Amino acid sequence: MAAWVTFSRLNNLLLGLIICINLYIIASPFSPAIVFWYQKSHDSARQQTLREAIVVSSKPSTALPSTSSGVSLTTNQLINPAILLDQTINEGSQTYTELAKGVWRWPGGSTPSQGGNTVLVGHRFTYTDPRGVFYELNQVKLGDTIGIIWDGTTYDYIVKSVSQVSPSQTAILDQSTQPEVTLYTCTPLFLPKYRLVVVAGLEAHS
Repeated sequence: MAAWVTFSRLNNLLLGLIICINLYIIASPFSPAIVFWYQKSHDSARQQTLREAIVVSSKPSTALPSTSSGVSLTTNQLINPAILLDQTINEGSQTYTELAKGVWRWPGGSTPSQGGNTVLVGHRFTYTDPRGVFYELNQVKLGDTIGIIWDGTTYDYIVKSVSQVSPSQTAILDQSTQPEVTLYTCTPLFLPKYRLVVVAGLEAHS
């Protein structure tokens, strides 16, 4: 009798554990969206701060963001006020190691200072990190501003295309005649068999 009670309790414990795991698997891809909605609706000051950190200048090499913005000048940063994104751009040749840190600049691409196509990659969702650095990349719209602080210089870009492509469409990595930045990540959340691609061109100023 005692053995049966112990077995029953163990069975209930395992059932509860299975239910918790299933709930986590189902809920975790969507929970960051709730957090983002709350942050965006309650933190307009942060969004404004990030906007101010993107300095508009006809000569980016002469423009530096104010240190009062809270955005680092000592690291290369990617800033997108629309999705409250402010992330360090990591460098390196080990793809998975660098992606685990956050935003990774694909070394086969260019840099903002060189012109051409600067390619930045990041996870959108993993179960070990549900809110990847590019989780909200699907919220980016045409005309949004993207800023990159590179070697202490601020470059501002305007989003000109948002698309979804297959992994075999590697043309997104090609060099360009005009200075631009390409952001891409896996999509959709549950079955990431496509790539979400955002391309922004360097803003020209008169």
